Amino acid sequence: MATIFTPWASLAGGALIGLSAVLLMAVSGRIAGISGIVARLLPPFERPGLAARLAFVLGLVVAPFALGLATGTVPAPQIAAGPALLVVAGLLVGFGAVWGHGCTSGHGVCGLARLSPRSLVAVLVFMATAIATVFLMRHA
Repeated sequence: MATIFTPWASLAGGALIGLSAVLLMAVSGRIAGISGIVARLLPPFERPGLAARLAFVLGLVVAPFALGLATGTVPAPQIAAGPALLVVAGLLVGFGAVWGHGCTSGHGVCGLARLSPRSLVAVLVFMATAIATVFLMRHA
């Protein structure tokens, strides 16, 4: 499957992710780590900040539909994998986020911006794993 080069859309998306991370830190003092935000929605529930966490996750789900309303077209996901592979991949990503004490958003966006050595190591591991996985999946 070919990848379409979209520098302006990617730049805008990256800027919005960075802006949202800065706003979350400024308003609540929290890191925009999606795995941590979602994990605190599961039992045992943390009451403080529950509405903000729900709004954050709801925004992730609603964003493509808001784009559809604004542009007249909803982006169609293109996934070249079957359900079984997606389940295994999801479990591995979840395990990695727990084992790495954070996800790509927490470490990659927020941790690197704070010059965290732990986040630098985590991002290097994420990237090496992603490169190896893509290589193996395309050549196996």
